[in-house]
Amino acid sequence: MLFNIGDLVSRNSYHNDVIFEIVDIDNDVAILRGVDIRLCADSLLSDLVKVESTSSDDDKMLERFSDINLDRSQFFYIPGRITHLDSDKSFLNRCLKFYDELNIKAKGIRLKENKMASEIPHIIEEYKPDILVITGHDAFYRKMGDEDNSNNYKNTNNFIESVRAARKVANHNDLIIVAGACQSNYEELIKAGANFASSPKRINIHALDPAIIASSVALSEKNKPIDLLKILDKTKYGKDGIGGIITNGTMYVGYPRWLIK
Repeated sequence: MLFNIGDLVSRNSYHNDVIFEIVDIDNDVAILRGVDIRLCADSLLSDLVKVESTSSDDDKMLERFSDINLDRSQFFYIPGRITHLDSDKSFLNRCLKFYDELNIKAKGIRLKENKMASEIPHIIEEYKPDILVITGHDAFYRKMGDEDNSNNYKNTNNFIESVRAARKVANHNDLIIVAGACQSNYEELIKAGANFASSPKRINIHALDPAIIASSVALSEKNKPIDLLKILDKTKYGKDGIGGIITNGTMYVGYPRWLIK
């Protein structure tokens, strides 16, 4: 079967569980990027099967915020500001669109995972976010065994160093950090200083999951504890994919509402 860059495929050896896009082909090996899952992989072309065109489920993920009911007749609201670091251009743009749909101000910056830690202090100083998202791609190398060892992951150590760099600038009360990607070492990211991290069960997470967590905190009232379980339930895979600590929201609520002329 002839394959081309841009084709949507799945892998027979993995029971066709994830849909990928072919982003490059090197001889008989395809480089793959998950369509909805934050996962990069490679595969022999002989293991692939083409998949019919599929639409993203971003709108369904947005529906998970339908329970937010803000009284706009008298009050006004200023959600927390988000700075989102992502190594994947496509996923970054989807997350920025997601924030825009929820009327949340967000700055997106594309950086490779191994470049994030050195840039974060300058980024925090320039944009002064309430919420910092540190994400991209990761993977747990199961053949290496010990899941507690962060060296057995593709990018967990890069995310850990990025979280530590952010914590040298801002504490837990001044900056909410959402960190990690597919199969990341959840415990080590939390220990490093993240408020939320993936992945407690070392599973893949949805492209929008970090944005869902960040948006939930941005739309939670400032100085009041979030409903942690409710926020985690908004993500694609719930507590198996992302966990975190109870923290305060970042949205200011004001009164009275002014009229925009």
